[in-house]
Amino acid sequence: MNADLITVLELWEKEKGIQREVLLSAIQEALVAAAKKSVGPARQLRVHVDPKTGSTRAWATLVVTEKVLSRHDQISVFDARRQGHPEAKVGDEVEVEVTPRDFGRIAAQSAKHTLLELVRKQERGVIFDEFKDRVGEIVPGTVRRFERSDVIVEMGKAEAIMPNRERVPIEEYQIGDRVRCLIKSVENTSRGPEIILSRAAPEFVLELFRLEVSEIADRTIEVKGIARDPGFRTKLAVFSRDPKVDPVGACVGLRGQRVKNIVRELNGEKVDIIPWSPDIRQFITEALKPARLRNFQIDEANRRVTVQCPADQLSIAIGKKGQNTKLTERITGWHISIMPENEPANAFEAQVQHAVDELAHVPGIDPLQARSLVNAGFHSLEELATADLPDIEAIPGVGPSASIILEAARGEMARRAAPATPIQANP
Repeated sequence: MNADLITVLELWEKEKGIQREVLLSAIQEALVAAAKKSVGPARQLRVHVDPKTGSTRAWATLVVTEKVLSRHDQISVFDARRQGHPEAKVGDEVEVEVTPRDFGRIAAQSAKHTLLELVRKQERGVIFDEFKDRVGEIVPGTVRRFERSDVIVEMGKAEAIMPNRERVPIEEYQIGDRVRCLIKSVENTSRGPEIILSRAAPEFVLELFRLEVSEIADRTIEVKGIARDPGFRTKLAVFSRDPKVDPVGACVGLRGQRVKNIVRELNGEKVDIIPWSPDIRQFITEALKPARLRNFQIDEANRRVTVQCPADQLSIAIGKKGQNTKLTERITGWHISIMPENEPANAFEAQVQHAVDELAHVPGIDPLQARSLVNAGFHSLEELATADLPDIEAIPGVGPSASIILEAARGEMARRAAPATPIQANP
């Protein structure tokens, strides 16, 4: 066992990166517990492992007495002097060897279990120390398995988890796929370090730009805001500290190569790079492009803006499922209402009412829910049926019934799309 123990210590010290002193200390602590089972609850029991030979010996500190009443705590004067303490007298404390006869076998078993547990703890500690300061960094990994809808990603010696909420809805992964993810958080739990990854966070796109655009990395260009609908669209507001540097051009790159690299990593997600402006009119105008805007009514106190645009630009400004407006609101921090220009209020209300009536006609959607849906940007049954559940749940007054509404809309679309059954005449 002695030679085997030294070999194991050397191997694990080299492969696991754990100092031999730490390994020996852990083994000695485990052997104390093992020795207590063999020797008994001896007083101040300690175990020593020779770091060169691997030999193990157990020692206990006993009190010298005339008459031994407890062999685990006391030793006679005669025995104390016989075991290397010639000047021992009653009341002294002496350390004597109490190594059991079969302690080598016991030590081997204890050492094995202790080393395994120690290595697990040390590896957890090493992993936590390695990743705790890397939050916000993009790292590569390999998809290893799935736990329900969560993805387990291997990153060297560590395993991380990409929860379903941090996945991009349109992305599918296979075991063995190489992926790049943002480290969103690192926590030291009782089960070891928990590393949370994300590909859906806006910070993932921001970090991609920081890696790709040197002007952002050296802070010549400042990112003033970012808003993202994962898998579909991202808006990035940028500002240049150097008047000679075009912030949008630097982010796009020569022949668009920089932004192409980022879009490729995002699997085709559209990225709008917007020049930031302290003038909210100018900022919103750039953010809602390619829609052409006309008039602005600004409520500074409530941070609300009402924008008018030509009727044929209304759908462009709002975007599919209201996406363009929602992302613009997030990136500017202002609530934005978009109305058609020079259109009588009653005519506009008639269009809104028509959309409300169309949705309210669907079984399972009441008129109040229909109006809330239309106000949120769902102007037709087709837009509603292709929506994502979280988008509907976020609408005030609709949330609790979102799944019922979505199921009703999709059922109605399927019914309308189904071919009519021909009527056969009676022979």
